[in-house]
This record gives sequence, C-alpha cells and structure tokens, in this order.
Amino acid sequence: MKTTQAWVWLAAGVLALGLNGIYQDGGAAWAHRAVGQVVARIGDRSEAVLALASGRADWFMAKANMVATRDETASCRLATAVARFQTKIARTEGGMARFEAMSAREEAQFARLEANRARIEAQIARVRFSPVAFDAAKIPVICPRVRLSIPRPPVVRIPTPMVHLDLPGSGPV
Repeated sequence: MKTTQAWVWLAAGVLALGLNGIYQDGGAAWAHRAVGQVVARIGDRSEAVLALASGRADWFMAKANMVATRDETASCRLATAVARFQTKIARTEGGMARFEAMSAREEAQFARLEANRARIEAQIARVRFSPVAFDAAKIPVICPRVRLSIPRPPVVRIPTPMVHLDLPGSGPV
C-alpha cells in the first residue's frame, strides 16, 4: 500500500515537473488563450448585471446596443462593416468611461490630500511660540574638571664640540 502510494506521488511529481518546464518555456500558450477566452466570456456576460447594480444605465444601454449589433445578421458587407465599426466605437467609449472614472478617483484623492495639507497648515498657524528670557544667574552651570596626564618625551642633550678658527687677517671681522 505504502509503496504504491509512493510511486503515485513520484509520478505526480515528475508530471508536475514536466508541465512546469513546458509552461516556463512558453509551450502553454494554448492554456493562456483558453483561460483568456473563458474570462472574456464571463466578463461579457456579467458586465450588464454589474452596470445595472451600480446604477450606470447609460453604460448598460450602450452595452445592450452593442450586443444587439452583434446579434443581427447582416445581409451585405457594408452592413457588416458598419456593425463592426459601431462595436469598436462602443468598446472605445467603454474604455474612455473607465479612464474617466479612474481620473475622477485620482482627482478626489488629490482633493483629500490638499484638504489635509490645508488643515495641517491651519493647525501650525494657530501654534504661537512665546519668547522665553533665560536668567543666567538662576541656571546653575556645572563644569566638571577633567585632569589629563600627558607623558612628555625625555629630553636628549647632545654635547656640541667647540671649533676654533685662526684666520690670517687684520683683526676681528
């Protein structure tokens, strides 16, 4: 029983190692595509519900028009091209709406930071410093004495020899 279980775990480990190698080498692109398609389908189907729940009726209507454009069958190539163009425009508008929502959030955060800065500046302005006069006679000054012992190098005396010169001349120079 334990031997069989050990072999199963060994086989699972080797399989996991091989799959990890394939994934790291980029050989699992098909898996990424499949997961991306599933996520896109789930996102497309749930966006309308989220739009209604968040109160964004305009976005819901744009999404409904885009779905209606996708569902209608075009009888000619021109109608198909127009439908594709309208779909791209609707997607672009959705992207712009998301960008504008993000910009609005950032502006709100910046406004909060500015309000905090103004509040802090107001608090600093209310603080007043009163000048304090120090009386030197009342403040005891204690200076401890420090004694240092610096060794002095020994003095070496070297006797210099006396040199006498007799110069022939007229006298002292």
